Amino acid sequence: MRIGIEAQRLFREKKHGMDIFALEFIRSLQKIDQENEYVIFIKPDKDDSVLKETGNFKIARLAGGIYPAWEQYALPEAAKKAGCQILHCTGNTGPIICKIPMIITLHDIIYMETSYIKLLTGTGTPYQKFGNNYRKFIVPRLVNKVRKFITVSQAEKQRIASFFNIRDDNRLAFVYNGVGEHFRPVTYPMELQLAKNRYGLPDNFFFFLGNTDPKKNVKGTLQAFSTFVTQTDNDFQLVIADYDQSNVEIILKEIGAMSLMNRILLTGYIPNISLPAVYSLSTLFLYPSLRESFGIPILEAMACGVPVITSNLSSMPEVAGEAALLVDPYLPGEIADAMALLSADVKLRDQYIAKGLLQAAKFTWKSTASNILNQYQEIGKGLT
Repeated sequence: MRIGIEAQRLFREKKHGMDIFALEFIRSLQKIDQENEYVIFIKPDKDDSVLKETGNFKIARLAGGIYPAWEQYALPEAAKKAGCQILHCTGNTGPIICKIPMIITLHDIIYMETSYIKLLTGTGTPYQKFGNNYRKFIVPRLVNKVRKFITVSQAEKQRIASFFNIRDDNRLAFVYNGVGEHFRPVTYPMELQLAKNRYGLPDNFFFFLGNTDPKKNVKGTLQAFSTFVTQTDNDFQLVIADYDQSNVEIILKEIGAMSLMNRILLTGYIPNISLPAVYSLSTLFLYPSLRESFGIPILEAMACGVPVITSNLSSMPEVAGEAALLVDPYLPGEIADAMALLSADVKLRDQYIAKGLLQAAKFTWKSTASNILNQYQEIGKGLT
């Protein structure tokens, strides 16, 4: 078969969840499948060395303006010209008009949920609001056209099936994400010192991956850290990646904790390849998100030997298993209590580290690629 894979944002410099999924999944697919032919459709950008062509994997660089125009017009036309028999769209949406059988990785349907829309009002960026409105328009129109949806957890599969009334497992599957092989405990002193110098990291800190999406619960995390600082006697700082100081100051002013700014370090964006050392230097990893379809950073931190505090909602208990301390993300006091408990109890922290290493080892990108390849082959049988 000749299979097209949409990976529009793969070459952009600052990669996040869906971009990491596409990159790691395609790299693993290259290793396990030398039989089928693949065309990877990518929009030209600066970081074009992250994926290399191999004998049966070709990269098609497509211009095409803004994302909707690229996806709705340039992509299906290019896939048709390339002779693709299946088109796999990896980023939650796909072209409404496409004559090629489609598979869509529907990571989540958060943007369809009333509770999230209310949460986004007044807090999300214009880019986020546009993206969510685009998905909200496109995805319902694809439900009866797509050969198969693949999502990333059992929890999300249940939500999608219920929301769109999809009762046929042949049309909706779930395949777990993985964790990159470069995520491991970093113990080499020079590597740790380089990361510490590069990002100005303190000796004792909690690590939090923030962004402006309100589901990441930056406000709740800052409230919890404020309570932790007030109620404990320690020198821990909070290191936040990928978040602007102006946004932190707005939240701190709102919660009456401006003095907390001197306990917060903002690193800016940290490339995925540099994250293991930062995880390894941290005392705890905080991931008290309000809603996730999977939560790859949970496994990244575990694989680096760091205890994790995450939410007891949506997919996070499914991914974390018994290897993380679960909290109600809507209760900052509960998050603060978890910080205090794990930072003070070395024995308990070691127990979660050991459990986390075992839990993370269950999720590999090779397994992800193998399971998605099975989906390609299943659809391919119906094409002959």
